[in-house]
Amino acid sequence: FFEENDIHMHVPEGATPKDGPSAGVTMTTAMLSLALGKPIRNDLAMTGEISLTGKVLPVGGIKEKVMAARRAGIKCIILPDQNKRDFDEIPEYLKEGLDAHFASDYPTVYDVSFSQS
Repeated sequence: FFEENDIHMHVPEGATPKDGPSAGVTMTTAMLSLALGKPIRNDLAMTGEISLTGKVLPVGGIKEKVMAARRAGIKCIILPDQNKRDFDEIPEYLKEGLDAHFASDYPTVYDVSFSQS
């Protein structure tokens, strides 16, 4: 893929501080999907900052992100392992019907993202 293609991802500075890092695992997964020519699950939402070594780091706004995922009809979510307590504090009616996965490193995100169900 990279022998024939270049990727440039522009993430402008100046946005709200800490507003963009929570898309780290999502951007990584999107680039892998493109490079591998392999689609991800269509019922999936994810959030999490990613380190250069593939660690999935915690983010804020978990309740709001779960609520938005439910409104969008999402059935499966991936959250940072360190945000499990935040997820546990969300009322049960918001978590009902959601298949929640918690990742401490990117291989977990990959496995869930590229599985068929």
